[in-house]
Amino acid sequence: MPQRTAVISITRHGVAMAGRVVGALPGAQLFAPEKFAAEAEQAAPGAAHTYAGKTGEQLGVLFADYDAIVAILSLGAMVRLIAPYLQSKESDPAVVVLDEGGKFAIPMLSGHLGGANALAGHLATALGAQAVLTTASDSRETIGVDLLGRELGWTLEAKHGELIRASAAVVNDEPVALVQEAGRADWWPNHANGRTGPLPANITLFTKLEDVDPDRFAAVLWISQRDMPTDYRKKLAGRSVTYRPPADENAQ
Repeated sequence: MPQRTAVISITRHGVAMAGRVVGALPGAQLFAPEKFAAEAEQAAPGAAHTYAGKTGEQLGVLFADYDAIVAILSLGAMVRLIAPYLQSKESDPAVVVLDEGGKFAIPMLSGHLGGANALAGHLATALGAQAVLTTASDSRETIGVDLLGRELGWTLEAKHGELIRASAAVVNDEPVALVQEAGRADWWPNHANGRTGPLPANITLFTKLEDVDPDRFAAVLWISQRDMPTDYRKKLAGRSVTYRPPADENAQ
């Protein structure tokens, strides 16, 4: 979950909903136009801020200062307002759009790495809304290659192209080997937004890399604390992702 969250709305009813969002996110701050100063303070006492000028300019400030933005705005309007500030998924804040009625929480930016999907899921639970997840791994409840083990403190080693190729293999039901030689074995139910079903049928589990026939799999996800053997590094070039659990964490 993102740590520093700004909640912004530009209508009177939206400000009231923004207050509910602030209540569901400890430490969140509410931003509204000056003309709704009284409503904002009533909705989020001590956490309300107002701004003069254009909302697009205010969003530029929030992009720089916050890890996440929850906007009670239309999705289309938010697309246009944030467009000038987009940089990359590694640095952009999480952005979630919520309707004034609190029916739908839509992660629209930085769903995985930024935590917008997790934030939308949290808001859905807190507000009785529906999280609208459009990322393939989340909608199909499969492995998010770029998130695997992050909640458990695992670090990831892969080039951008390797991540793309492995992610595509996972969501396109191509055969994928998942080799776990280290780390906690309960990563699946603790993964990303939580998974309740079995592993997808295209994922085959192994306990040792040398048991994998590289020719059988489109990608290999390797959880280990050792260096990859030279012959496997060559055979799996461009289609492997390595995860490093903490050194004191053994598979169990």
